[in-house]
Amino acid sequence: MALMTIGKLSGATAVKVTTIRYYESIGLLDEPQRSASGQRLYAGDSVERLRFIRHARDLGFPVSAVRELISLQVEPGRECVLVDQIARRQLDEVRRRLTQLEALEAELKRMIRACEGGKIGSCSVLAALGQHENCLHEQHDGAEVLAGLPSRGA
Repeated sequence: MALMTIGKLSGATAVKVTTIRYYESIGLLDEPQRSASGQRLYAGDSVERLRFIRHARDLGFPVSAVRELISLQVEPGRECVLVDQIARRQLDEVRRRLTQLEALEAELKRMIRACEGGKIGSCSVLAALGQHENCLHEQHDGAEVLAGLPSRGA
């Protein structure tokens, strides 16, 4: 198969060029060949690897788990118990995030219901945002939950 530039690899996998470079820098993708002018040149197996990484990231697997999964691929005859453990850890993490998101949803609904309109100075939504103790649910750290979700193109 012919070698391709980083732009063509990006187009073939829908992964941004900057993300491809990042995956190279952290060792998820092998260092590509270089042309005489220094341009990155990728073989066809880079497409497969990048699609694998992207799909794993879309499913929320952290980079460390993706690295583990890639390292396990080199031994196709090995039992897949380790892969199963990694997938189960990810499922547990997804369940934890869902619980947090449900608490976040309940708190936001409660804040919105408490809002009676009126003036900004007496807004219950702003009051709840300003003082966490006004919240009914302690387990709704939405920033942490949402930060754990994969972004498109990454």
